[in-house]
Amino acid sequence: MTDIVESYVHWYAGRSKTQLSASLGLDRKTIRKYLAPAEAAGITPGGPPMSETDWAKLIKSWFPDQANRRLNQLTWPEIERHRDYVVEMLNTCTVTTIHQRLRDERKLQAGLTSFRRWVHENLPDEAARSKVTVLRENVEPGSEAQIDYGILGQWINPNTGKRHRIWAFVMVLPASRHMFVRPVAHMDQHAWTQAHVEAFRFFGGVPRRLVPDNLKTGVDKPDLYDPKINRSYAELATYYGALVDPARALKPKDKPRVERPMPYVRDSYWRGRTFTSVDHMQAEALLWSRNVAGQRQCRPLGGAAPLSVFETIEASALLPLPEAPFVLARWSKATVGPDIHVKVGRTLYSVP
Repeated sequence: MTDIVESYVHWYAGRSKTQLSASLGLDRKTIRKYLAPAEAAGITPGGPPMSETDWAKLIKSWFPDQANRRLNQLTWPEIERHRDYVVEMLNTCTVTTIHQRLRDERKLQAGLTSFRRWVHENLPDEAARSKVTVLRENVEPGSEAQIDYGILGQWINPNTGKRHRIWAFVMVLPASRHMFVRPVAHMDQHAWTQAHVEAFRFFGGVPRRLVPDNLKTGVDKPDLYDPKINRSYAELATYYGALVDPARALKPKDKPRVERPMPYVRDSYWRGRTFTSVDHMQAEALLWSRNVAGQRQCRPLGGAAPLSVFETIEASALLPLPEAPFVLARWSKATVGPDIHVKVGRTLYSVP
């Protein structure tokens, strides 16, 4: 109902159906379906003033199924059986994530709208989640990947009992919103490079432009006009034929498509789950990236799934993978110590 009323308010103010589709994230066919009764009744934009209440009354007569809240409450008894689980998960996850897990893991048949209404009416203390909104022009398919690290949380290794901070390497293709996630316990050069290799394998190709953050693992010297890319990262980019174009320091708008999903990754993939090892995390992240994040309804795409858009318009636009994956070379500047040795990794070598 809220979407329909909002569509009518915008349309009556003079906005076109194409503008409504882009602004509200609704398919143009859906917009046309919503507006058809008003057009059939002879209502045109720019007429006498109409409030949202006026529109709601008309819409209830045009779309009685949408207006009848009782229809959505038919599944409430089924949701009620999971009340304890929902209450527990609300401490760490959003309503959307809880619904997704109930649907996939416990075979819940209720829709997201009905589930969300049940939560708000039966568990009114559910906390609102902060959201980041960053706008940017569209990106051509295959032309760019935005890359960042984001902290997932603390993890206790069940084999050693040691506590580790786990980070997520995230690569997003802005055109399709398809994303690759790889948890790591160390943010060193090897982990950074290996994550790129695995991301390119996951996508089945290489984007032409890489937009990372100004991390030391990728950029030695942040600079607006001439950033200095470290040698290992430059070799990787050359090997795959990609251009490295780092985002400016403290400028999230340079890579908004990867900044925005970070809370979603933490909430949907990480929170409330247990893992036996880092390898287990990475294997589960691959499945989550394809089967959950890849299948989600993405509002900027008009409700389409990122994986479907990727396979349709972006997969074929990526650069082909080389026959063999990139092998990392470690570069460092050695200093001769007073004992006439240099240190490479953890090994000492004598020098003349």
